Amino acid sequence: MTNKYWKNKKVLVTGFEGFLGSNLTKTLLDCGADIIGIDKVKNRPDSLLTGLRSRIVCVKGDISNLGLVKSLIDKYKPQVIFHLAAEAIVGEANKKPVITFKSNIEGTWNILEASRDKKFIEAIVAASSDKAYGSHKVLPYKEDASLKGNHPYDVSKSCADLICYTYWNTYKVPVCVTRCGNIFGPGDTNFSRLIPDAMRCALSDKQFIIRSDGKFTRDYVYVEDIVNGYITLAEKMKKLKLCGEAFNFSDENPITVIEMVKKIYDLIGGKPDYKILNQARYEIKHQYLCSAKARRVLGWAPGYTLEEGLKKAIDWYSKRLGC
Repeated sequence: MTNKYWKNKKVLVTGFEGFLGSNLTKTLLDCGADIIGIDKVKNRPDSLLTGLRSRIVCVKGDISNLGLVKSLIDKYKPQVIFHLAAEAIVGEANKKPVITFKSNIEGTWNILEASRDKKFIEAIVAASSDKAYGSHKVLPYKEDASLKGNHPYDVSKSCADLICYTYWNTYKVPVCVTRCGNIFGPGDTNFSRLIPDAMRCALSDKQFIIRSDGKFTRDYVYVEDIVNGYITLAEKMKKLKLCGEAFNFSDENPITVIEMVKKIYDLIGGKPDYKILNQARYEIKHQYLCSAKARRVLGWAPGYTLEEGLKKAIDWYSKRLGC
């Protein structure tokens, strides 16, 4: 990350109040960027942005509203856009597919359509997902693997991903796509996710419930490493002529759910206590990414080992939960 690049740079962050969005926004502020943020929720409690919002142009709104998105881009003329806003919880996406499609698919084409022919926009980094790949027999997934999601959240990301490519290929909108492993760290208060809930249970001396059979395999990446990847990609997109490309960000260290839960309890200093329900539906059994392209092209690499990241996250949750 280079402060020189970001000093006084006008940056639009969609979903800026969310987990990744708040971490990214905080780092960009530290680098001297001028932030315009849009989110459906404003002033989230216990946010990483508490005390910082006076330095941000905060807009409450839904990116599925094309008129709002156009007016925002026309008014503030951002030079860089980080498009993170989405319905991000798989379970909620299964319950509310139409809302998910509007947010994740329509919201993405709105950002791109509003950016078309805007010469002041230098780079757009759009958050796709490892779920965009769907299920493949060959692991780890590389960027040239086909996008074939099977269920609402996965399909929404496959579609948005392809829409990003077509806006580059057809209209030369300067966009790149990121596909990340499971992100964890400070600021994630969604306790339906594995790591936050396991940490809460371990810190509170409660039993953790595993919805699957515990053998599902994923890779996990500390949030600061993902923020670094996003910022590095935006900085280098134009110089290295990367528009239209996709990048995986992963620590390439896949582990099972049971292994992760045991690791969290061990780091906290308690005896692993979990119950396996084996009731998970519509989820991919084994999924993890190859990030060789990001390492080679961007010079990116995780700065934290899994254990180092988990320790920092445990410290944050311990303070937040008063444990």
